[in-house]
Amino acid sequence: MHIILEDIEPIRTNLKPLTLTCPAGALPAGICDTIAERWQRLIPGATIGYETEPYLAAKYPRGEGRLKVCGHVVPDRALADAVAALEDDEYLTDADGTTIAVMGEPVTARTFNGDITAYRSLPDIFRSSKARITADFDLLTAGRESAPLPDSCTLIGDPARLFIEPGAEVEGVFINTKTGPVYIGAGAEVQEAVVLRGPVAVGPSCRVRAGARLLPGTCLGPVTRVGGEISNTVFLGYANKQHDGFLGDAVIGRWVNIGAECVASNLKNDYSEIRLWNYGSRRFERTGLQFCGLIMGDHTKAAINTTFNTATVVGVGCNIHGFGYPRPFVASFTDGGLQTTGRVILKKMIQTATIAMSHRGVEITPEDIDIITHLYNNEPDA
Repeated sequence: MHIILEDIEPIRTNLKPLTLTCPAGALPAGICDTIAERWQRLIPGATIGYETEPYLAAKYPRGEGRLKVCGHVVPDRALADAVAALEDDEYLTDADGTTIAVMGEPVTARTFNGDITAYRSLPDIFRSSKARITADFDLLTAGRESAPLPDSCTLIGDPARLFIEPGAEVEGVFINTKTGPVYIGAGAEVQEAVVLRGPVAVGPSCRVRAGARLLPGTCLGPVTRVGGEISNTVFLGYANKQHDGFLGDAVIGRWVNIGAECVASNLKNDYSEIRLWNYGSRRFERTGLQFCGLIMGDHTKAAINTTFNTATVVGVGCNIHGFGYPRPFVASFTDGGLQTTGRVILKKMIQTATIAMSHRGVEITPEDIDIITHLYNNEPDA
């Protein structure tokens, strides 16, 4: 089965800046890392393609197939089974009549009456993190045995709600599974005096620095390195936040570097409703939320001691530095901070990305460079 994850407007635009550099189907979905990988786990043997913007298509090809699924929908077992059961020219809707999946030409409708998780706005990613980690824990660990927890560690709660993949290094760690499961991926290093309070997922080859506190809802994508206090925050992967500083109710893109003592507020002083920048309307919109932190696009860097206001949205390829709080919306490729801002030099930004990726053993591809160049030249206010 070949599943084409289709970007739907205006939802794709609502998920910018994260979807400036990838389709919605490549966004994180719990321990499985991405929505696409979750479909593959739930439908063994499935292959994935993407129907997305032309400038992303070389890196995220469509492939040939007749089954299209909304790319922003996060599947569970029941939904995956319903999609896999579609016959030719059938389509699947939710209980409200919204189309979820189409097999061929839509003629006959089936209705899915179960619960559906979908990313329709940026906060949906961190708001669903605890549930996604919990669901993925059960999916990934069923019928498997965890690697043993070393005697140097302290476990509070049910041992069955802790899973350590082979090859992970875990020493002197405090783990609490009373509030949710804790998953530690293969090759991860969790250093001494770290606190993991579930639900928490540490992805493969991650490093959690000594003394870090990872609180419920924190999900680290692959090869992420973190320290300090992190709560209910989703890292897409390959990011650095290795030093002290707070992140909460946040989403951090790939190849981001957050300097020492950076802090991002997730709550206004007056406890009032938070407004968040929307790329579609080009204004700050109500979220209905009291807690919302930093949203940061791929390849952005923040200098030491940078302090972000509540619900700050930062685009792709920025270099944030200088005195004062950056504005609550920072356009892609911004160079500077509150007082002095310009635009990064494209050649220099690509050089920096190349070096950063090589430090993780990843080679920047022509497709990566084409995506960055397209955004720089065609979406200057993104």
